[in-house]
Amino acid sequence: MIRKIIHIDEEKCNGCGLCAEACHEGAIDIVDGKAKLMRENFCDGFGDCLPNCPTGAISFEEREAPAYDEAAVKERQRKKAIVEAVRSMPHHPGGGCPGSKYMSLAKDEAEEAPAPAAAKPASRLRQWPCQIKLVPTRAPFYEGAKLLIAADCTAYAYANLHEDFMRGKITLIGCPKLDDVDYSEKLTEIIRDNNVQSVTIVRMEVPCCGGLQRAAETAIKNSGKFLPWQVVTISRDGRIID
Repeated sequence: MIRKIIHIDEEKCNGCGLCAEACHEGAIDIVDGKAKLMRENFCDGFGDCLPNCPTGAISFEEREAPAYDEAAVKERQRKKAIVEAVRSMPHHPGGGCPGSKYMSLAKDEAEEAPAPAAAKPASRLRQWPCQIKLVPTRAPFYEGAKLLIAADCTAYAYANLHEDFMRGKITLIGCPKLDDVDYSEKLTEIIRDNNVQSVTIVRMEVPCCGGLQRAAETAIKNSGKFLPWQVVTISRDGRIID
């Protein structure tokens, strides 16, 4: 098809790489010290790269080119985000707590299905660690996640927390009274910097649990995202009261 697409003049290109950084779709690579349009189907023709070129090496042209493939671009962006998240995670080679190293706990579709009434209870925890103070702010398990932010006492007060709330979610637990910390900044980073789909807050009826709810609500607001979210309150005798 004939469409608008960028053209790179290699004679003018100094290989600075600013255009490749500006191209969110990943159409441009630096090859042998020169910018090259490597994936024509990734170029949307909007030209975000143009104003970043200091030598004026990039311009528009209309020519035969494959159609813009939005699905392929999003898949590449998803994979790139996962790789960058892994690279940014702290490691513990001979230091720190090995038990805090993050990992996904694989669950297949059968495991994620509701358990039969007579079945033995199954763990629905999908990642490690789960304490808010220990979890990384970016990790592959956040990709497309439904987030559960729960007060740690809820697992003891509400017997079916795994099945009713944790199943199919990434679980983050904490107690603002015991940790004596404001979780909102870390939760903001998690929600803002990852592809989180929704947030469920499960708290106890006791006043100190209000700190967890306020931190989560503040994080959702400060993330700049519009996400579906809900708050569920558990009574001390294990009932859902709202």
